[in-house]
Amino acid sequence: MKAGGGGVVVDLDVTLVGQIVLLLVLLVVLKPLLFGPMLKLFEERERRIDGAKVQARRLDEASAGALTKYEAEMQKARSAGNLERDKLRAEGAKQENEILGKVRDSTSRTLEEGRSQLAAQAGEVRKVLHAEAEALARQVAGRVLGHEVES
Repeated sequence: MKAGGGGVVVDLDVTLVGQIVLLLVLLVVLKPLLFGPMLKLFEERERRIDGAKVQARRLDEASAGALTKYEAEMQKARSAGNLERDKLRAEGAKQENEILGKVRDSTSRTLEEGRSQLAAQAGEVRKVLHAEAEALARQVAGRVLGHEVES
């Protein structure tokens, strides 16, 4: 057996020419009816996608700018709040010191008044006790001696 290199035999006849003509007619008819509108549709889609990307970039940049502005405003507000808090703390400390000073003065005056009253009362009590002590001493001396002692 001999291996043959048999190839495909193509007959070139009228049907081949008919098929080529039919293909060209279809191409001429379908290009404006199908291929043209589809190409326009694809271009429109690409244009819209590109436009959406551009708009998304703009929105992203705008939101980044707004975020930066927001953070700057928040920092200003924090700084103002911190200053106000420090001011209020200082005022509170000042008022606290004033009130404590007044209370200390009042307490000192009350203590001094109490001490002076106590000293005055102690003096009076000493006078009374001294007088009573003399009377008691006379009585005790009178009992011990057996007769009344005069001062």
